[in-house]
Order: sequence, then structure tokens, then C-alpha cells
Amino acid sequence: MKIYIDGRYYDEKNAKISVFDHGLLYGDGVFEGIRAYNGRVFKLKEHVDRLFYSAKAILLTLPLTHAEISRAVVETCRRNKIKDGYIRLVVTRGKGTLGLNPNKCERPSIIIIADKIQLYPPEYYERGLDIVTVPTTRNLHSALNPAIKSLNYLNNILAKIEANNAGCEEAIMLNAEGYVAECTGDNLFIIKDGRMSTPPLAAGALYGITRGTVMDLARAAGIEVSEPNLTRYDVFNADECFVTGTGAEVVPVVKVDGRVIGSGKPGSITRNLVKAYHALTNSTGEPIYA
Repeated sequence: MKIYIDGRYYDEKNAKISVFDHGLLYGDGVFEGIRAYNGRVFKLKEHVDRLFYSAKAILLTLPLTHAEISRAVVETCRRNKIKDGYIRLVVTRGKGTLGLNPNKCERPSIIIIADKIQLYPPEYYERGLDIVTVPTTRNLHSALNPAIKSLNYLNNILAKIEANNAGCEEAIMLNAEGYVAECTGDNLFIIKDGRMSTPPLAAGALYGITRGTVMDLARAAGIEVSEPNLTRYDVFNADECFVTGTGAEVVPVVKVDGRVIGSGKPGSITRNLVKAYHALTNSTGEPIYA
């Protein structure tokens, strides 16, 4: 495997950063998870856009332009002979002192890893997930804004631990007001009476690129899409439920907090959206091998 670090490529065993990097010491940095399908990088522009938005929010000046980062992502895929895979694009604050002050950091570092990923076992896509609601709430917008895809993922990790302790792969996180925000690593959707709903971004949901793609696919299929505040009651009484994410793609949910969703099997609308999403990912994107 060849890993990109600040303009150079290293073998995995030689791919290293300083122990004084503030990304390691303090989670000071931003990242993107990106997918490649059929020799193309899916939604590359949108992912790099979001990387720049996250960086701006934490006053982190990226050392490369949008076009340069995009080219580096494609080249990293090419060097690793990726046809179908996962790309982790990371920007750290860089090497600094043991103090918090980001102004002591020399320059940001960019890291790109291109490899394989299997977030959930294949059977979960067929039979659906059982998930729970966890006590850990989503970060407040006035604290660490959930829109920032930062290297500090401890909020999500604590919720993931609670999900694992409950024997589940995924979990619903509520916001401070008790509304559904998102899952530990995915956005959440419900279907009720043929209409699709997902928590609004203001509730604490990430600006999910897969989220937006699925909403576009649903609208193209004539499905009404809305973003109201949702409670657990709304989820319990949904006809269908599913989660979305770059790594997860689209995964049906069939039970929440012991309540069976709909028929207890992945619903027809969810299945149709899965097919439409796969068709899109396999036919569009930035070519790796021009």
C-alpha cells in the first residue's frame, strides 16, 4: 500500500507523522471518507468542498488547492490499483508544541489512504439492522458544531461503545432537546405513508453527502422528502427506516429499541433506493484511470 503524506508516497510501515502533530495530540484537524466504485471516485468534488468548509470553520488553512487535493486523491487510488475502495483524506493542524495553541504548529499535513472497507457484514443489507438509542447526546452547535467533520470523534465513539454494549452495530443519538440527530456514523431516514423524512441539519445531523444523494434519488422517484424534527416515537411508528453514509451506503433498519419497524423486513422503498444508489455509484464519478 502506498500512503500519501505531504506530497510524497510511503509504504505503510514507513508512513509516519510526528508525535507532536496536533491531530494526534488534540484531534485538531478535519477529514473525509470517500468511496471509489468501478474505477471512479464518487462525489469527489462534494467531499473536497466539505473538507474546505470544515477547515474554514476551525481556521485551518489547507496547504493545497481544491484541484491539487482532488488530483492527489485520484493519484493515490491509481498507485494503489483501486477500482472499488475507500479513501480516507485527512488534514491535521501539523507538528506543534505540547500546548493547545494552534499558532505554534508549523504547517498542516495532508494524508491520503486508499484501501478496502466493509463497514457492515453483507447479511445486514439483506435482513436489516437492529439499533438502539443511546444516552450520549450529539454535540451542541455552540460547542463542537456537528457540521464540522473533525478528527475529534469522541462524541460518536462514546455512542458507538454504548451501541456495542447493547449488542448493536449502530445507534441513534438524540440532541440536547431530545430530537433525533443522527446515528454514530450515519444519517437516519424514515418512510411513513410513502413520504420520506430525515432529521434537519440544525438538529445535529452531519451534512451527509450520501444523505443528500439519497434525498435527490427519492425526489427523482417522485417521493416527497422533508426534514422535520423527529422523535423516537416517529421512528418507532415508521413504515420503513434506513441509515446512510459513505462507508455504509444505504442500510435498512428493522428494529429500534425493541420496536419492530413496519413488517420487520427491509421495505420496498428502501430496496428501490438501494438499487438506485448502486446504479449511480457505479456509473458516475471522477475517473481514476483516464
